[in-house]
Amino acid sequence: MRIAMVGLGRMGANMARRLMRAGHDCVVYDRNPETVARLVAEGAIGCADLGELTEKLTSPRAAWIMLPSGDITESVVRDLAGHFAPGDVIIDGGNSYYKDDVRRAKTLAERGIAYLDAGTSGGVWGLERGYCLMVGGDRAAYERLEPLFRGLAPGASDIPPSPGRTTGGSAEHGYLYCGPSGAGHFAKMVHNGIEYGLMQAYAEGFDILKNANLAALPADQRYDFDLADLTELWRRGSVVTSWLLDLSAEALARDAELSNFSGFVQDSGEGRWTVQAAIDEAVPAEVLTAALFARFRSRQEHTFAEKALSAMRAGFGGHAEPAK
Repeated sequence: MRIAMVGLGRMGANMARRLMRAGHDCVVYDRNPETVARLVAEGAIGCADLGELTEKLTSPRAAWIMLPSGDITESVVRDLAGHFAPGDVIIDGGNSYYKDDVRRAKTLAERGIAYLDAGTSGGVWGLERGYCLMVGGDRAAYERLEPLFRGLAPGASDIPPSPGRTTGGSAEHGYLYCGPSGAGHFAKMVHNGIEYGLMQAYAEGFDILKNANLAALPADQRYDFDLADLTELWRRGSVVTSWLLDLSAEALARDAELSNFSGFVQDSGEGRWTVQAAIDEAVPAEVLTAALFARFRSRQEHTFAEKALSAMRAGFGGHAEPAK
């Protein structure tokens, strides 16, 4: 199957590579021609603009946008729609707001163009590990393009189905049709809200451990923990085992003081939207809200917990701290 990938940044380029490994043809475009040239050298079909991209796709066309949410994605969706024809499909795999998906899908449907929102998790490790995909939008378009989702997803693994689960299905392979327009990005939004809470819990725990030897504590209740060893230990048989713990252990093994991190932690939007959705639904979300506010605070004063948060973000998503 042939598909276009628009946006060849931290994730888009590797997604194109994974699709090509799965036997699909990729037409690639990015504002940086050097990025396009690198993918062409690996077997992709390059193009210089969206018009040429459209010409190099076979009808019915499909293009996957992998760009930051907001104006740039909005612009590319609009420009692609100007080139596409009825029956074509536009997929937004970035972290767009689900209400924007609902609006775009309605607008594109008037022109006969299908729209899919694909919440995509996997970060900079997705090329090898695969991408967990939460897809919303036109069901027929999803079913037609399912081989692409299957190629990007982790696939069948050593993880057995949950006890009592007998349905099988695509979720066990790492991708899922979640519902109508906006459902994919809504699921990814909540996924990232949960991620904020998990990261904050680890980071605060590490901070408590690091400060367990303060002089203000009774002498017989001071402990000097080796965080690199302790996180490595927890990776083996502990109930708090996770990929985030793996990334923390790796960062601490390189530098126990996390001295390369200032503790400045960005939020990319999904945490705020998750809290707003909780407010709209009158659902209490104390942990997720507190985790979001902790990121706001991190931009004013930095603790070891915030350095740990920053290290985890760099580990799974390649998110660099802002230049000082």
